[in-house]
Amino acid sequence: MVKAYNFDLSGILSIDDLRSLAEKRVPRVVFDYLDGGAEDEITLRENCRAFQDVTFRPRHAVAFGACDMSTSVLDMAISMPILLAPVGYSRLMHPGGEIAAAAAAGEVGTAYILSTISGHAMEKVRAASAGPVFYQLYLLGGRGAAEAAIERAKDAGFSALVVTIDTAVAGLRERDFRNGMKQLLGENSFAKIPFLPQILSRPGWLLRFLRDGGLPKLPNIVVPGEGIMPLVDINAALARAAVTWNDLCWIRELWRGPLVVKGVLTGEDAKRAVDEGAAAVVVSNHGGRQLDSSPATLRVLPEIVNAVEGRAEVLMDGGVRRGSDVVKAICLGARAVLVGRAYAYGLAAGGREGVTHSIAILRSGLERTLRLLGCSSIASLDLSYIRTNFHHANLLPRLTGTRHSSMG
Repeated sequence: MVKAYNFDLSGILSIDDLRSLAEKRVPRVVFDYLDGGAEDEITLRENCRAFQDVTFRPRHAVAFGACDMSTSVLDMAISMPILLAPVGYSRLMHPGGEIAAAAAAGEVGTAYILSTISGHAMEKVRAASAGPVFYQLYLLGGRGAAEAAIERAKDAGFSALVVTIDTAVAGLRERDFRNGMKQLLGENSFAKIPFLPQILSRPGWLLRFLRDGGLPKLPNIVVPGEGIMPLVDINAALARAAVTWNDLCWIRELWRGPLVVKGVLTGEDAKRAVDEGAAAVVVSNHGGRQLDSSPATLRVLPEIVNAVEGRAEVLMDGGVRRGSDVVKAICLGARAVLVGRAYAYGLAAGGREGVTHSIAILRSGLERTLRLLGCSSIASLDLSYIRTNFHHANLLPRLTGTRHSSMG
């Protein structure tokens, strides 16, 4: 008999603790899909390490009552400047998958972003959350499938559309190849055999996986004439689904709500995105999973903030593991951050409860950092609360005014 999760929250103090627990709970192929990056994983490591190059300038002997961590994104009020990023294959981490994550986000009053590569139907995910839910769009299955998904997102009440632009092809994630991700998702039973021991070593996960029906299809990708796309090796599919600037024109015609462009790493792309109608851009290198040796997102954040000149909101993801990381990003001009791995470790470790705990860890760290800085609100954060050795220091003096103009 397989025991239920014994999820002892008292011993889990950090996102890294959740990561360790997730590694014990799911097969290696699932954990490494979540945990790994492209090639030598330089960008993956740098996303986290860059936060070490920013230190604080606290104001001491300051007393205040309540700490206001609320903000807004795209004119939607949220309880804190932390959104849950799109994470593909979430249902492989835990049967609750995207529904569990969306429910946890809504429970604390923040937004969840649903990946195209999701195992639960978007209507069920939208219904699970009491907060805003955005839909992240890949062009998998072609324009016909994308147009159908956009219509469904509108009908279901999604609040914004997030278009990811950094997946001309999938990055070379060597852990996935070595663990047999392609074979395990394929139809050849004999090809799976060498990789089965890692699955069998996690009987609790395996039982839940089988009870959930095994490999789910991708219910939000309905290809005209073919039906629902199966959960396959996405690498080849992405190569046929690259987004170009021209695609944003017809996407904008179909989606009249807020449009977010995710995957921006240069000032030039940020300006182009805003010119094409983006209400927000996400400074993102796909969590170090696409082009290795891309810069850490925290380092290029000031360039992007200055490039958009207050014409759009600037969000950022990559490497956020502490509440103090969130504060540093806000000080450097981000409106809010997206977290992916941080909550996905919780999902893999303990389903919705794990996601809820991951959010609580980040929220408590955020409030603690604000209080130790002597800052009573997110809105009051600016460059004066940090020091940085970033090389593009010439950009930093322009940020204070720019950030506030982009915050409405």
